[in-house]
Amino acid sequence: MGTITTLAVPADASDYDALALPQPYLLFLGDTTEPGFAKTAFGLRDWAPERCIGEYALPEADVTTGLAAMTPAEAQARGARAMVIGVANPGGVIPESWRAALLDALEAGLDIVSGMHARLSDIPGLAHVAERLNRRLIDVRVPPASIPVGTGRKRSGKRLLTVGTDCALGKKYTALALWRAFEARGVATDFRATGQTGIMIAGGGVPMDAVVSDFEAGAAEMLSPDAAPDHWDVIEGQGALSHPAYAAVSLGLLHGSQPDVFVVCHEPGRREMLGTAGFALTSIEEIIDLTMRLGSRTNPAIRCGGFAFNTSAFSAEEAAELMARESERLGLPVADPIRGGPAFDALVSSCLA
Repeated sequence: MGTITTLAVPADASDYDALALPQPYLLFLGDTTEPGFAKTAFGLRDWAPERCIGEYALPEADVTTGLAAMTPAEAQARGARAMVIGVANPGGVIPESWRAALLDALEAGLDIVSGMHARLSDIPGLAHVAERLNRRLIDVRVPPASIPVGTGRKRSGKRLLTVGTDCALGKKYTALALWRAFEARGVATDFRATGQTGIMIAGGGVPMDAVVSDFEAGAAEMLSPDAAPDHWDVIEGQGALSHPAYAAVSLGLLHGSQPDVFVVCHEPGRREMLGTAGFALTSIEEIIDLTMRLGSRTNPAIRCGGFAFNTSAFSAEEAAELMARESERLGLPVADPIRGGPAFDALVSSCLA
């Protein structure tokens, strides 16, 4: 018989060797036309490439990961075991227009893995077909059970949180890059995932946007428990404190994380907040101010370690000039974690100072 699996993901990845997900993956892009909404696919491509065989998109899509395009049947023939929904759209919905593609994946012999708010078992007919074909429907955007209310108690150890001027501009990538850089310097550290993609990469975490609001801070406290004085938890940020839709998640995560250091993530050239047309992007300075004022409630020693810019739309020369100019203006290191180099080394040193 087929199974419908809802994974209550452990807050601490050390509870599992890895999430029990069938690998490797075919990445499903749906009919996505906004690259920011395909961040799950891009995240898996960039941080778990060994698990990704190819991509599958509907004709309406004009976003690509650059991986080989293939049908579910072709992917299965090449060794894929599951199709992962690589989209994180507003509200985490699974539209009717995707249903046929999901059924095709099951018929081809693939399980389906989803990080959406919508449950796979709620899609008409999907559970019946999965049961008939002995395939699994796996939802990972499920918080752990028995999350406590936040206490505000100061915990031992050190913490870094990535914050942003908007959604989908590099908070996860920055956290992962800083975590790896800390490890390379011999620092005791853990990456703490707070979104579905990070959880798929890390093998544990808390999907913060699936937590009931009263328990957001408590979930963040659970995610990053007491640790040795020299241990760093690098915590993936969510949303933006100024976002008209998602600020509640950002604030609960900030209070519960109690970061000693935060890094502001920003995409130069972005003018409006993602998914909310008409709302201008918040300035870097306003995010620093908001984070300092609100974060000091649970950690009075909070400080800004620097800035992570997503300069993917710029040439290497343009990006270097922009980041040097902004670093001088803001008085702290500015780097693109993907480009790396001396600027990123300076950001790492500033965070650890």
